[in-house]
This record gives sequence, structure tokens and C-alpha cells, in this order.
Amino acid sequence: MKWGPWRVALAGALVAALATFPGLGGGTLWDNSESTYGEVAREILLYHDWVVMHLNGDPWFVQPPLYFWIAALFARVLGLSEFALRLPSALASVAMAAIAGYVVGRIANARAGLLAAVVLSTALMQAVVGRLAIMDALLDLAVEGTILAWFGALQTGSRTYWYAGWSVLALGTLAKGPVAPAVALLVIVPWAIWNRTAGVPLKAPSPWAWAGGLGLFAALVLPWCVAVARVAGPSALVELVGHYTFGRYVSTIENQTGPLWYYVPVVVLGFFPWFAFLVPAAFTGWRAARAGSGGALERLALVWAVVPFLFFSFVTTRLPNYIALELPALAILVALWFDRVVDDDDRRAALGWTAVVPITIGLLGIAVAIFSRTNALGSEFAQVRGSLLALGIVVFAGSIACFVLLLARRTAALAPFALGATSIATLLVIALVGLPLAERFKPVPQLATIINQQLRPGDAIAIQSLSGGNSLTFYTRPVVAHLDGPFQIPRGPASDPHRLVCSAPRAFVISKTHWAKPYPTYGRTRHTVAFSNKDVLYLYDGPPCSAK
Repeated sequence: MKWGPWRVALAGALVAALATFPGLGGGTLWDNSESTYGEVAREILLYHDWVVMHLNGDPWFVQPPLYFWIAALFARVLGLSEFALRLPSALASVAMAAIAGYVVGRIANARAGLLAAVVLSTALMQAVVGRLAIMDALLDLAVEGTILAWFGALQTGSRTYWYAGWSVLALGTLAKGPVAPAVALLVIVPWAIWNRTAGVPLKAPSPWAWAGGLGLFAALVLPWCVAVARVAGPSALVELVGHYTFGRYVSTIENQTGPLWYYVPVVVLGFFPWFAFLVPAAFTGWRAARAGSGGALERLALVWAVVPFLFFSFVTTRLPNYIALELPALAILVALWFDRVVDDDDRRAALGWTAVVPITIGLLGIAVAIFSRTNALGSEFAQVRGSLLALGIVVFAGSIACFVLLLARRTAALAPFALGATSIATLLVIALVGLPLAERFKPVPQLATIINQQLRPGDAIAIQSLSGGNSLTFYTRPVVAHLDGPFQIPRGPASDPHRLVCSAPRAFVISKTHWAKPYPTYGRTRHTVAFSNKDVLYLYDGPPCSAK
């Protein structure tokens, strides 16, 4: 394959777009992070405030603003929609594939570069993160861009790479906070030390280059920080950086925790279907990394794969998407390994690892069939069992094709691309068939549609003792009351349920169908308007009552 690195980057971007864009706007926002971040972006347009973020009408100092700025701009241009809010993540995913393809294609060869882009784009977690209205894809892009730019700068002495790394790092900080520079330094510093130990000279930046990089970083990050401090006070930045950034590393935020080995199954599932090749790829990369002056890219990928994994494993707050920023490293290792395998006369070891994929899928299929037959997964699962079976068959066929193509040297080069093609087909089935089926498990947007059809000026909206409050806000309007306890309302237009029911002409309340003791009517009439899944929509109206 005689392609230049830019052509490889373009091909990698096209592969990522094919894996990410189809069905991007299909389906309502998921109730947790997507609806929260989508609502924050929407309230930029509602309140015309680009400095202080808002959620449900209140100032919100949890995440930096970059994702919300970009999403709000897309929503202004394209109209407020799920597609506009997910577009920043999709474009970041496409850019990540292009960068991986360019760098690996430039250092190794075009085939390895295209493989890196294909592996990265079709890894399950990469595809998921690239389809969600969250800021993690922007962080992952910034970390990848910074690490690879500084990698090039330290090897070639290029000031362009050096300053590009600082610029992208600033954007990553505006997307997710100090975690961007922390992870970049956790990778680059050990890699640089390893290179010096291996006797590989690096072209260290001059003091002036350091000053210029830090100045560029500050020029991009500080204006928003200063603006927030002036408008909302320094305590806003302390809350954002202290509690929601450093706080999650020393304490558990919102019950998001897990055991020390939490990220082991996350990597196995998140790097599906390529995880089967990760072990031999890591061993081969380790041998190349120890081969003296060569192996700089392998050393970088190994450090990138291991150090952030250990770092996040010891962080108290744990979420699966934290580990997504090391997927480019895993893709590079697997791509370099496959590139060597297809030219090797002895591919028996590769065939053995390739067989792991269909065997694993077969075992998962048997387990799913047993559990679903005994109804252990619930009646809802039976409704999507056919789609899951189709997905398993597609990936199983791709893994078999990969195995068969590896048998002969003349077809071995096609083997990983066959698996990549079936992985894309699987992602398309999930996006175009599976996600629409998932809408039946999202009751709040369906009930919000009914509220909007019946809503009158002055009506109150609330949600009682269940998740999905931010989704209700997004699909109706701020401010939505959260009735979290029998007589507690931590945010919203009323101080308690009594006041909520009595202070508005009418009140719409979403609750659980099995809620044993719904709130008293306080003399008003409570109508059951609609059911959706396990939730119910009530309407309080009739003669007014006296609020406390």
C-alpha cells in the first residue's frame, strides 16, 4: 500500500465516519450524562450566558465549557436536536482516527496506519463515546493529539509539533479540566525517561520554547477562568476544580466507584472485538521497545496503555469512559502487531489468538440464550433478543473470516480489515436497529411529549423519586422540580410537594407506578394521564388549595 500519511489519515477519517455518523441523531438522549450535558448546552441558548453554565435554571460548576460551547453553536446553526448535541463527539472520534492513521502511517507504513485507524474506530467503547452527547470524546482527542504532537516534537525538534501539543492540551483542559495535562504528562515523562535509558537522544525544547508553550496554554485557558471568577466569584472555580476534579480522585463522587480491578473487564469489553489480539501485540511491542534505538512508537504505546490504566485504577471515583483515552495506544499496538503478522511465514500464534474471538462470542451467545430462556434477564430482554443474536452472528462471521484469511499469506493482509468491516456492520445494526428498540426503555421523553401537548402557561412540572429529572427538563422546560423524598424538594420552583401542588394552576408529576404512597392531593384532583414502562404521569388540577 503506497499511500502517503495524509491519504491514510483521510481514509481513517472516512472509516471512523462510517462507524460513527449513521443513526447519530436517532433516539432520545439517555437519562444520565447525555440529558444533563445536553440541557446545559441548551440553557446557553436560553439564557444567552456563555460564561456561567446553567442546569435547570441554576448556575452549574461541574465541568468546563468547551463541549457546551461547541454543542450550543451546532444547536444554533442546525437546530436543537440530538444530532447537533452529539456532533462534537462524532467529529472528535473522526479526528482521532485521522491522527492515529497519520502518525502510524508516517512512522511505520501506510498499511499499519490504516489498521490503527480501523482498529480504533471499530473498538466498541470508541464507537459508544463517539455517539454520545458528552465531553469525553473531546478529552480523548486532546490527550491523543497532545501526546503524539509532543512525541513528534521531542524526536524531531519541531516547534510546530511542540506548540500544536500545547494548543490541543489547552482545549482538553477546557473540555474536562486538569485531567488532560495530568494524563499527557503521565505518558510523555515516563516515555522520555525510557528513551534516555535506552540510549535514544531526544531534542528537548529550549527554555524559550517552554515559556512559549506555557504562555500559549495560559492564553487559551485563563480568559474563561477569569471571566467565571469575575461573574460568579472564585468559589465557582474552587467547586469545579477542587470538588469535581481533584475531589473525584480522592473521594467517591455520586456513588461512582468499584473494585481495584474495575477497569480490567472495561478494557476487555471496550476494546471488543480487538481485545483478543492485545496480549500478543503487547508482547511483540515489548520486544520491539527493548530493541535499542528503534521502537520509539512501541515504547510510547506501552507507556500510554499501562500508566493511565494504573492511575485511574487507584482513583476513588471510577467510570468506564475514563479509560477510553488510552484506546489509541491499544489500537497502535494491535495495528503494528498485525502489520508484522501478515508478512510472517509462521502465523500459527496469530491464528490461535484470532480463534479467541469466535470462541468468546459463542460462549456469550450460549450464556445469553440460557439466561433469556429462563427469563433471568426479564421479559424486556426477550424483545431485543433477536437483534442481539443478529449482532453476534455478524461479529462471529467476521472473526471466522479473519481466521480463514490469515491461513494463506496472499490473503493475510485482508484479515484484520475483514474483522473491521464486520465490526462496522455490527455498529450500524446497533445504531439503526438496536437503539430505536431501546426507546421503549426511556419512559421520561415519552411522558415529556405528553406534557408538552397539554402544558399551559403557569403549569408546574416535577419528577418524584426516580432518575431522569434532567431528561424531563431537556424535553420540557426549566425549571423542573425534583421531589426526591416524601416531603423534600432540593431544587425547583417550590419548597415542598404541598407548595408545588397548590401554587400552580396545574402540576404535572412523573412518578413510579409501584410508588406505595403517592403525595396527598391536598384537596385537588389527581388524574392519571399516561403510563410509560414503569413510570406514570399524574396531573393535579381542580380547585386551588392553600400552600403552607
